[in-house]
Amino acid sequence: MSFGHLYIVSTPIGNLEDITLRALRVLKEADIIAAEDTRHSSKLLNHYGIRKPLISYWSEKEKIRTDDIIQKLHAGLSVALISDAGTPGISDPGSVLIKRAIEEGINIVPIPGPSAFVTALSVSGISTEEFAFIGFLPQKAAQRQKKLRELALEMRTLIFYEAPHRILDTLSDMEKVLGARKAVLSKEITKMHEEMLRGTISEILGILEHKIIAGEYVIIVEGMKREDVSIDIALDEIKALMKKGKGRKEAVKIVAEAYGLSKKELYDKSLEH
Repeated sequence: MSFGHLYIVSTPIGNLEDITLRALRVLKEADIIAAEDTRHSSKLLNHYGIRKPLISYWSEKEKIRTDDIIQKLHAGLSVALISDAGTPGISDPGSVLIKRAIEEGINIVPIPGPSAFVTALSVSGISTEEFAFIGFLPQKAAQRQKKLRELALEMRTLIFYEAPHRILDTLSDMEKVLGARKAVLSKEITKMHEEMLRGTISEILGILEHKIIAGEYVIIVEGMKREDVSIDIALDEIKALMKKGKGRKEAVKIVAEAYGLSKKELYDKSLEH
């Protein structure tokens, strides 16, 4: 018995013209379209004259809807999964269904296209050689600051998503924890009110405090520079590694090699720290 195909279809993050010809063909040919929000996706589908049965697949119903969709795939029907914007499963519903489909031996076909963080990164002017996509930080301030402290020594470019009602608090926490790093704040990418603010985290925060807060945001922050790692920071990193079960010598070696510091100096100072 042959199963239907599950298509993971990327859709525009704002401008409806940002959709591939292949994505349009798949949406027209699929038996069913599973959408994060059927009302939102109807605007895109109506714009391109696509009339297909829709299944609502939003985060709170993800597990229940997954069972329904898997049954339809087993019955030989093809399903196209879309989110409200961008690529399903990237800070959007989709991962539960994808994992289940893999377990069930169902063929999954990626239909690539827009992704907000890739789009923002490409024009950020901040290093694209290595980066870490973090997505949304925790909502509570204490947990958010804890996560940022864990990322403080990360040398790769850091990429975050944030909602409008938390953007000022998040930037304030970044200023406290990450310091005066270069950053880019992108708002409403590809839409009419697209805007990008560049500068230090502090400078961007100062500008944003005098602007209307609306839309979804992508925050891109440069990673920690090797030359900015002080002995005190390195010692804190050694302590953190030792708490995770590393021996002192091993922890010192890892940190010294990562930041180009003297093993002997670090080891001696770690005994005093």
